[in-house]
Amino acid sequence: MALNYIWIFFFLIAFVIAAFKLLFFQDYTIFSTLVTALFDSAKSGFEVSLGMTGVLTFWMGMMRVGEQGGIVKVLSRIIGPFFQKLFPELGKDHPAYGSITLNVAANMLNLDNAATPMGLQAMKEMQETNPVKDTASNAQIMFMVLNASGLTIIPVSIMVYRAQLGAVNPTDIFIPILIATFFSTIAGLISVAIIQKINLFNRVVLGWLGGMMAFIIGIIWYFSTLGEGQVQNISNVASGTILIGIIVGFILMAMRKQVNVYEAFIDGAKDGFGTAVKIIPYLIAILVAIGVFRASGAMDYMISGIRWVVVSHGINADFVEALPTAFMKPLSGNGARGLMIDTMRIYGADSFAGRLASTFQGSADTTFYILAVYFGSIGVKKTRHALACGLIADLTGFLAAIFIAYLFFH
Repeated sequence: MALNYIWIFFFLIAFVIAAFKLLFFQDYTIFSTLVTALFDSAKSGFEVSLGMTGVLTFWMGMMRVGEQGGIVKVLSRIIGPFFQKLFPELGKDHPAYGSITLNVAANMLNLDNAATPMGLQAMKEMQETNPVKDTASNAQIMFMVLNASGLTIIPVSIMVYRAQLGAVNPTDIFIPILIATFFSTIAGLISVAIIQKINLFNRVVLGWLGGMMAFIIGIIWYFSTLGEGQVQNISNVASGTILIGIIVGFILMAMRKQVNVYEAFIDGAKDGFGTAVKIIPYLIAILVAIGVFRASGAMDYMISGIRWVVVSHGINADFVEALPTAFMKPLSGNGARGLMIDTMRIYGADSFAGRLASTFQGSADTTFYILAVYFGSIGVKKTRHALACGLIADLTGFLAAIFIAYLFFH
């Protein structure tokens, strides 16, 4: 489904609900509430875009330094065989492989500020060989869905929020999040592979997936042996060290090839600034639609309806209180974060709802945001099956989160 229809859907639903409240409940403030939400969301969209400008400019500059230093070719050779199976239309030695690798690694380490610029660079490089410029290619869709699945090894920010809100053990959601987000990624990958007819039973693919599974199991085991404070400290040190290591590595390799690092950085940074400006209208459009949808009360009606259905079937409904975070997560990362915090404040950070909301927050990424930013940055309007596969990954992650939360916390 194209973003055009999603955008229209949000506004129409919000208008219908607002009209219903005005006519039948004499809520004379509902439309002013929608207008306030509209302007607040537009302002928020611009502020988010403005905040990204510096980060994008810096990382696009560093990507250019790394590219001229040869790091992209090195990474492409290492992981090339696997990505060549997942992105068959790119062929061998495509420049996007290096950016894709760095983006996936940054996402796994929860380095959001580094992951987004690398992802935008990858989309730009894939767009250069995309024969139909306004339509998403198979490779771009696979890449976008892998991002939307939100595979994260170290959910540092969620643990910090839990600590601030009084959780006895802020890291107790670490293993549940890791398991849930892994299922989300696998579901997204399989759904795209089925539509694009990619053979996942290839020896190379099975080898890489098996290795990833072993790596995740090893991470789970290692962190399960650590104390509460150690997990967060080691996570912070590892994330910062890897981030600085990437920057220093880029510079050293560029110096080794006698590249003028400063000029290369400035050249790439100019592209980053242009990309940040180009994103603004796309981001504002989707955030305004989401803001109006929320302000109308549509989300509250959805939660009430789900609770009624769950209870009427005799199913334990303890998970329903955490669902707002799950519903908001594909739409808005900031919105989902706010709902997660509200859930922990209302029910307690160590309550079942509080822990499940935290697991929801870490089990997937903001699919609509990624769709708008990634495709908007390269002018793609027809996203084909990208949204459907991204939502499949989200749904799988949320279902896994519910099952795992009942297993760990109930």
